[in-house]
Amino acid sequence: MHAAALSFDLHIPHSRSLKTKRACIRPIVDGLRHRFHVSVAEVGYQDQWQRSAIAVAVVGGSEHQVREVLDTIERFVYAAADIEVLSADVSWLESEFS
Repeated sequence: MHAAALSFDLHIPHSRSLKTKRACIRPIVDGLRHRFHVSVAEVGYQDQWQRSAIAVAVVGGSEHQVREVLDTIERFVYAAADIEVLSADVSWLESEFS
């Protein structure tokens, strides 16, 4: 078993309210859930208008499979409209089943 978490620090430059921010973030979160069948959540900056942090969890049978999914997810988020990706970080979970 191989598992990784991919976190994104996002800037939403045109947002002037939490409602506008959520309207920009929701298509990303929902798109990741439905398109890639992964767990995803907004995990930071919930009270700031122009910042957000989202995290995605991926589990797979091989490291190669997980890396491919992570790469595709990263391209998906970078292509999202109305946001800037400030950073993207991957953390791997060690498993004794490898």
